[in-house]
Amino acid sequence: MLGGRPLFVLFGSSIVQYSFSNGGWGAALADIYARKADILLRGYIGWNTRRGVQVMDKVFPKDSAVQPSLVIVYFGGNDSIAAHSSGLGPHVPLDEYIGNMRKIAEHLKSLSEKTRVIFLSCPPLNEEMLRNSTSSTILSEIVRTNETCRLYSDACVALCKEMNLKVVDLWHAMQKREDWMTACFTDGLHLSEEGSNIVVEEILKVLKEAEWEPCLHWKAMPTEFAEDSPFDLVSSSGDATVNPSEWTIHRKIPWD
Repeated sequence: MLGGRPLFVLFGSSIVQYSFSNGGWGAALADIYARKADILLRGYIGWNTRRGVQVMDKVFPKDSAVQPSLVIVYFGGNDSIAAHSSGLGPHVPLDEYIGNMRKIAEHLKSLSEKTRVIFLSCPPLNEEMLRNSTSSTILSEIVRTNETCRLYSDACVALCKEMNLKVVDLWHAMQKREDWMTACFTDGLHLSEEGSNIVVEEILKVLKEAEWEPCLHWKAMPTEFAEDSPFDLVSSSGDATVNPSEWTIHRKIPWD
């Protein structure tokens, strides 16, 4: 953290790592929270909850001088991949997945009294698009299905309800859009800009409705160095300046 801004950390697998690409949801949050909070990316392609648990003490050390104000966590898509006959690979049985997500949640909640946590559940897939985009001569067959994604999503949502955690149910949120199968993905799995926009909208909704003190919704947070200055842009009258600190006219979407 530089200059005392709150720190938001995005932690998870490829849906997190790729969240700054192709109009991703992480990049959108960084724009929305410009001059309000620093968005830190900790995404790891291919990872499951076992690996998340292995590194959580290193990514989020309890003795750090600065603790995050918010951590947004996504794991589950790789855990839900069908088990490989060799025993290798990212598959994690559902019960263990729930236990690992519980460990991650407990660790994050222990960082500080002000650290807030939002979990993202598994989104759905476009199975046909995914099959057409993931053929490879260097990888064994990867079996992903919407049914297993739903099971892991439901488990994540249920765990968050049990632990009184905020959660974005991406499985259902994505499917509210009629053309979700074609509009929301780049390859049937990873999110397009349209898919990412749904993630942003749902995260902002949680932040707006959460009864947290302080509030972490962007409209409620102070803008850094927002005071008027004679060095601001000169007004049309020529006798004053106009402070552009709160301008959002550059955004394609007027986020609430």
